[in-house]
Amino acid sequence: MGRSGELMKRGVVEKDVHARLGRMLVLIPLLAFLGLGALFVLRLGVGDPSRIPSALIGHAAPRTDLPPLPGLERDGKLVPGLDTAEFAGQVTVLNVWASWCVPCRDEAALLMMLAADRRLRVVGMNYKDQPENARRFLGRYGNPFAANGIDATGRAAIEWGVYGVPETFVISRDVRIAYKLIGPVTPDNLQTALKPAIERALANP
Repeated sequence: MGRSGELMKRGVVEKDVHARLGRMLVLIPLLAFLGLGALFVLRLGVGDPSRIPSALIGHAAPRTDLPPLPGLERDGKLVPGLDTAEFAGQVTVLNVWASWCVPCRDEAALLMMLAADRRLRVVGMNYKDQPENARRFLGRYGNPFAANGIDATGRAAIEWGVYGVPETFVISRDVRIAYKLIGPVTPDNLQTALKPAIERALANP
């Protein structure tokens, strides 16, 4: 083979190498992106989402003062709005709910059962709802709330670190967040998670 042939062959090889390198450089970011995406999906799928830890656990509950739901009554009396200043000295269960939230319907009877426990106080935060729909919801499924505040903008829920409705918090007597349940209260997590958290808070002076 002459010199011109060798040069031509070398040029073809170099072009092939450059083409492969170019394809690899394009694939590297794609593979990295796919890897990160897979890791994210796996992390989301691990364990029970209701047990995602909250950064607020053990910390003071956010200072919250929300207006009442107009016209809402319980035991013949108007239900006041939500004020965390009134949490001191008692164990409080705060439920974040909405009339448009389908899982909220499923947990309603369990919240009514919790509200029958005179050792604690069940209160509500009505999230981005219409007042007439909220009143209709409680009229149909029962009103477990000794107090209920309207979070029309969702700002209070953000301060509480709410991922989405429903969520339920256990607040200790010193107005610190003792436990957080993401998702609806179910017969299972009521017995295995929520009630034990309530009992621990009640046992803590």
